[in-house]
Amino acid sequence: MQITKLAIAAIAVLSVAACDKNKGLDDGPMDGVNGANGANAGMVGNSDNISSSSLDPSSIAYFKETIGDRVLFAVDQVQLSPEGAATLDKQAGWLIANPNVTILIEGHADEQGTREYNLALGARRASSVSNYLASKGVPDSRLKTITYGKERPLEVCSTEVCYAKNRRAVTVVAGGLGS
Repeated sequence: MQITKLAIAAIAVLSVAACDKNKGLDDGPMDGVNGANGANAGMVGNSDNISSSSLDPSSIAYFKETIGDRVLFAVDQVQLSPEGAATLDKQAGWLIANPNVTILIEGHADEQGTREYNLALGARRASSVSNYLASKGVPDSRLKTITYGKERPLEVCSTEVCYAKNRRAVTVVAGGLGS
C-alpha cells in the first residue's frame, strides 16, 4: 500500500515537472536540421556559406546563384516572359564573357498532357531559349538542346504551384571551364 502511494506521488511530481518548460534549453528558434539556434538560422549544416558576391564570376556556382540557370513558362507556351528574357540577357552576357563555355539547355514540361506532347513542348522551350541566346550574340556552336518533357519534374505533385515550377528550361554549363 505504501509503495502504491509512493508511486502515485512520484508520477504526480514527474507530471508537474514535465509540464514546466525549461527556459535554459530554449534560447531561440531551431533550424530543424542541425540544432542551431536563431543566431545561426539559415546556415543549414554549413558554417562556411559563401555569398554570391565572393564567388568567382566565371564559376558555375556564380552562374547558378547570381545569373540564374532557369526560366519558367506559362501553360503550353514557349514564349519568354519579361522575367525569363531578363535572366537570359544575364546568361548571354556571362556566356560572352566566358567564351570557352558550352551549355546544354534542357526543356521541361509539367505532367499534364501526353508524353509525346510534352517531349515536343520541352524541345520547343529549349529551342526558344537557344534562339534567344543566339540572338544576343552567343554562337550556335556553344548551344546544345535536349528535351525531357515531363520525365524529370522538379516538383512531384498535382497542383498548379508544382506545375509552374516544372514548366521550365534549365541552362546547364556543360564544358569549357577549368573545373
